This record gives sequence, C-alpha cells and structure tokens, in this order.
Amino acid sequence: MRNYAMLGKWHVHAEQYANEINGQSGCRIAKVWDPDEATAKAWAEKLGNGCVSATVEDILSDKEIEGVVVCTATNEHPELIIRCCDAGKAVFTEKVLALRNEDAEAMREAVKRNHTRFGISFPHLSESPVLFALDVVRSGKLGEINYVRFRKAHNGSTANWLPPHFYDPIACGGGAMIDLGAHPMYMICEIMGAEPVKVQSAFTEMTGRGVEDNAVSLLTFANGAVGVSETSFVSTGYPLTLEVGGTEGTLMFHDSEVRWCCPETGNQWQTVEKLPERLPSPLEQWAQAKSPEAIPEGFGIDAAVRLTRVMVAAYAK
Repeated sequence: MRNYAMLGKWHVHAEQYANEINGQSGCRIAKVWDPDEATAKAWAEKLGNGCVSATVEDILSDKEIEGVVVCTATNEHPELIIRCCDAGKAVFTEKVLALRNEDAEAMREAVKRNHTRFGISFPHLSESPVLFALDVVRSGKLGEINYVRFRKAHNGSTANWLPPHFYDPIACGGGAMIDLGAHPMYMICEIMGAEPVKVQSAFTEMTGRGVEDNAVSLLTFANGAVGVSETSFVSTGYPLTLEVGGTEGTLMFHDSEVRWCCPETGNQWQTVEKLPERLPSPLEQWAQAKSPEAIPEGFGIDAAVRLTRVMVAAYAK
C-alpha cells in the first residue's frame, strides 16, 4: 500500500484530491493535516480507511508516508513545500506554485536537490481534446503557430459558491486570473512550447470583492505569436474554449467538440470524430509514478516555475 497525506483543506479541490487517491488501486490517504484541528479530525473520520489527523511534523517524520498533496493557501506554499522536499516526501501541489519568482526558484532548487517526485495540478493536459490539439500542433500540420486563445470561466462570484478566502489577495495573490486563469496560462505556454516575452493584462472587478473577477491577459511570444488568456468568475454557461491558428491551418474546440481546417482536411472544416483516449489525471500519474523521471514535463517543476513567472508578469503594474 502506498500511503499519502493531505496538507491543508484550504483549497476547494482538497476533498476531490483525497478521494481521488483513495480511489486508486494500492493507494490511500493515511493522514491529514489542517491548521484547524477540528477540521482535520472531521476530515480524517470522513475519509475512513484508517486515516487519522496529524501534525505536519508527524507526517514529515513518518517513513510510511510516501508523499503529500499540498492544498494550503498559495502564499504558504514555499516554506511548506521546501520542508516536504527536504524531508524526502514526494510532492503534489495545487496551482499556482508561488506568488513570487524567487519563491518558485527556491522550490525548484529544493526539488532538484532532493530528487523529489514533484507534480502540479494542470488537469487539462490529460483531456482528450487537448491531447489531440497538442499532437496536431507538434506535428506541424497547422504550420507555424501564431495565435492561441484559451478561455475558462465560471460564475463562482455571481452565483456565490466560491469560498470567501478565494478573494483574499494576500493568500491567493489575486482573483480570477491567478486561480482559474492559471489553466489558460499553462495551456497557452504548452501549445506554444515557449514562455512569452511580454504579458499585458486587463483586470476588472464586477462584484466588489477587492480582486479581479473578469480578466484577460495578452501574451506576446518571441516568434511574433499572440496568446489570449481569458477567465472569469462572473460568466454563466460559458464553454471551455480553445482556438489555435497557424500559417497552414486552424483548430478550435468548445467543450469536447473539436474542429479543424488545414491541408490534411482538404482545407475544409471538419469535426474530429475520434479523439485520443483520456490520460490519467496529473494527480493519478504522480501517485502511481515510481520516480521523478516518470512525471511528464508538462506538469513537472519547470512547468510550475514557468507558470509562476507568467503570472507575476500578468500582475505587474
């Protein structure tokens, strides 16, 4: 049995991650920690399967605990993740990695120094439409890519279902863009296979919570390509949207319907009937991996640090 621990229940996906590990063959959440002891005890009881609440010190010193899933506030990541690396634990974390470039670099150094099995939650990289899009882009069938737009939005602010602490600028580092907008950011960089040389943003606040809840960032790449990262906490029913344009063709999808037009399709728009099989989630791949080398680069430490740099640039005044 591979034993893992949860560090923090701050993030909205913490329960999902714990349940996902418990649902994997040969894996379980053996211990949980939260700054609120009552929360940790109730969580351990709910998870069952022998799970207990514990201190961070107890988890990091327990040789039976193979790795930890970090779901604390983002501004708490650096100290905790470095401690976990130095204790010899595998680390999986919610995005973003850090709010400052120097903290992200310190965590990367800790991962490298300790040969840590590290993964970050970039879930779209496992999805069938995205896998198809990445394969098409990398094959060169669209020519040189010069435009990428990715929009991910929900109504967490207008429908009032996001927890209040998701609007804390100290803990989160921002609002919609640094949370939900992280997905368009890592996706655009992955499609381009590069980091932008310039980022400009337009952030607006519509619901009076003190952070942006409607946001667009414009990414400029060295080859002249443009990326458009769009997100919102105030959009209802908006489908996940990707548009990729190149010198030889274009691909786009809304939710799971993928269409493309390029020489391979006779330069006619076609709907893709058969998509690649979905991959296990980054969390599952991390939990089942036997070494740091088994973690795909797309959600490894270098990609995590890249996302932090792009976000820092997006928030720069």
